[in-house]
Amino acid sequence: MANSITKFKKYIDLLDEVYKNASLTSVLDGDSTLVRMGANANEIIIPKISMDGLADYSRNGGYVSGNVTLTNETVTFNYDRGRKFVVDAMDNEETAGVAFGKLSAEFLRTKVVPELDAFRFATYAGTTGISKVSAGATLSTGADVLTALVTAQNTMDEDEVPVDGRVLFITPTLYNLIYSVDTTKSKAVLDSFGQIVKVPQSRFYTSIDLKDGSTSGEEAGGFAKTSTTGKDINFMVIHKPALLQYSKHVVNKIISPELNQESDGWMFFYRAYGLADVYENKVAGIYLHHKA
Repeated sequence: MANSITKFKKYIDLLDEVYKNASLTSVLDGDSTLVRMGANANEIIIPKISMDGLADYSRNGGYVSGNVTLTNETVTFNYDRGRKFVVDAMDNEETAGVAFGKLSAEFLRTKVVPELDAFRFATYAGTTGISKVSAGATLSTGADVLTALVTAQNTMDEDEVPVDGRVLFITPTLYNLIYSVDTTKSKAVLDSFGQIVKVPQSRFYTSIDLKDGSTSGEEAGGFAKTSTTGKDINFMVIHKPALLQYSKHVVNKIISPELNQESDGWMFFYRAYGLADVYENKVAGIYLHHKA
């Protein structure tokens, strides 16, 4: 069994690599400070400060007194999902370990990562107060896309959102349309973003439903675009410092057949618990453009 255990340790190393290669929103993960602050709680308290502006100085009366207000914003972790799989020991042995190793890697690549990306995009798109297109629209040409991107940049510039740290998330179809336009114009617009990430439409919606895995019709789990209110996203511009995003607790747990008291099979457990939210004072750091 020692050889099998060594093989499964290698599979676990691969699981981490799969997530990093496949996740499109991992570029928005918060820094280590945020992780430390939320290490021992299920919510984070964020202090916010507001104050009066300058007033006229009087040579007789001196300074005019101003007010400072300190309030707290409470943010609760909002993503907690998991799943368990069992692969019979003989099935795994007769496939030279491929059955179990392939299951765990494919589960992360095809189920976990797309759902996490979709959840994050939908959460940010549904945040009250963000900047967005006044009415949904289908962008049919490269010129349409460039015009919409310039509008997004102008909106964020006027809202004084810093240029550094802006990430453009856009569907591959629209990204490729841009290159049908004069390359000088398209390059100038695209170069104005700090980073560009192409997002498949299949995980790019304004609203999604997370299937609970136990209700009738939802046994397969996963997610789907909300049928009544969900819209396809064309692109989003996100200023990374506007977000509270990180995975607090991710478990890839394996139990071997000899330790499994329920059956003669390898057991694979996966759980993801984390946070995806927007600072209340930084909602201007997100711009959404969606279809009708």
